[in-house]
Amino acid sequence: MSELQKPKSKREEEEEEANNVGCREEQEQALVALVEHRSAEIDRLKHHISNYQTKLIEAQRSLRDSKAKLSNLRGHDESARNVTPSRKDSSYPSPSPSKILKPSVPPSSISKSKTNTVVVKQKPETSSSRDGFSNPKTKTVVVKQKPETSSSRDTRNSSPTTIKCHSSNQISSQHKRKLRSLILCPVNEQLFATSSLDGMVSLWQLQPGRLSASLLSTTDCLSQKQRRWGEDMAWHPSGHALFSVYTADDGDSQISILNLNKTRGVTFLENKPHVKGIINSIKFMPWENTCFVTGGSDHAVVLWNESDEENKWTSKTLHRNLHSAAVMGVDGMRNKNVVLSVGADKRIYGFDVQVGRADYKHQIDYKCMSVLSNPCDFNLFMVQSGEPEKQLRLFDIRLRRTELHSFGWKQDSSESQSALINQSWSPDGLHITSGSADPVIHVFDIRYNARKPTQSIKAHQKRVFKAEWHYSQPLLISISSDLNIGLHKIS
Repeated sequence: MSELQKPKSKREEEEEEANNVGCREEQEQALVALVEHRSAEIDRLKHHISNYQTKLIEAQRSLRDSKAKLSNLRGHDESARNVTPSRKDSSYPSPSPSKILKPSVPPSSISKSKTNTVVVKQKPETSSSRDGFSNPKTKTVVVKQKPETSSSRDTRNSSPTTIKCHSSNQISSQHKRKLRSLILCPVNEQLFATSSLDGMVSLWQLQPGRLSASLLSTTDCLSQKQRRWGEDMAWHPSGHALFSVYTADDGDSQISILNLNKTRGVTFLENKPHVKGIINSIKFMPWENTCFVTGGSDHAVVLWNESDEENKWTSKTLHRNLHSAAVMGVDGMRNKNVVLSVGADKRIYGFDVQVGRADYKHQIDYKCMSVLSNPCDFNLFMVQSGEPEKQLRLFDIRLRRTELHSFGWKQDSSESQSALINQSWSPDGLHITSGSADPVIHVFDIRYNARKPTQSIKAHQKRVFKAEWHYSQPLLISISSDLNIGLHKIS
């Protein structure tokens, strides 16, 4: 009898059984973590629904006020009494979204104060809503309102929460030059995209059950005239297209659209509102109407609105004179039509689109390189600065000229701060990750009252540009100048 035909010994059978048990335990742990993260995603979507329900209540109240004024004007006093609500009527409050949502600070950090309880009859959005939820029943929700106090948004906590990184895997990005952008698809949890200095945009798909991703397509997205790479990239909220920004010099293309439908073609917008220099940032606004904002080296912040005609966008310059140097980053507040912009002039602006003026302004001691609003607490935003060991600055848009806290790290390889190294919020808005000139991912718990990282995860061989939190899976995805994509299983 050959060696391959020998029956297994009892010891070999026991070892094989133990390995099978261990494999099942690992699969069970992975599924438990996945269930927890998807449950958190459902909670996040419910929070968004609550925000829209609040807006609906405000719109209904405004409609009733208008009807009342019309009735008074026509002299129908009795009709006016029937439709006019008192502004002090507790049945129609308009609580701030930050009070309805799960707060991004622990209960222990909130000051003791009296709590007002009101009953709100909420009518969820119908099947035509943007969130895609269909026709649930109207329900009554009890909302506890806390009065505004300066300490109610204290983000400091006595001890941090650490992220457990169970395993990591690196795959080749297949780009020929350094990576530039990493973005996740807003509607398909399996898709993400990367771009690099080679001008190529790659579409990736995560492999279910494995710490890996497969390359679906690679598209040449170099600009038409100068053949430049995209400086920044954003995903259309519907998930059907990728937008890239370039430069305004020599009449080159400023915006490209990569259609991800069957044709996968690249088109370039005709509008060229930026007048010179690199366009540094592009970001879709988290508002009801589809629009995006760009910020450029010409000091300009431009709002782009979607047209009824396919691949047609109208542009409007919000401001060109507020910043005295290049605009490095833009983002939008989620509870109001305010565009945040930060620049190399060390200035931070919040521009109210409806009013047409800057409602918020602040200046720090170092240049600003990016800005990112918090996904859960709609009043918080983080600014990346060029100051060593204070690279991240946390702000509340309601507090003028006040910095809530700063976070940072000491770089071992270099003292220079790169605008290519970006931060990313966790889905619950409590943690933030940042790349580094060193080959590590820094993680911060914004409730912790220390400036240094809560932890640092060894991720690559060279500098890390970005580590993006997946919004529904226990996963961090990172890009690095070592030309690899990192996939990190976390809990």
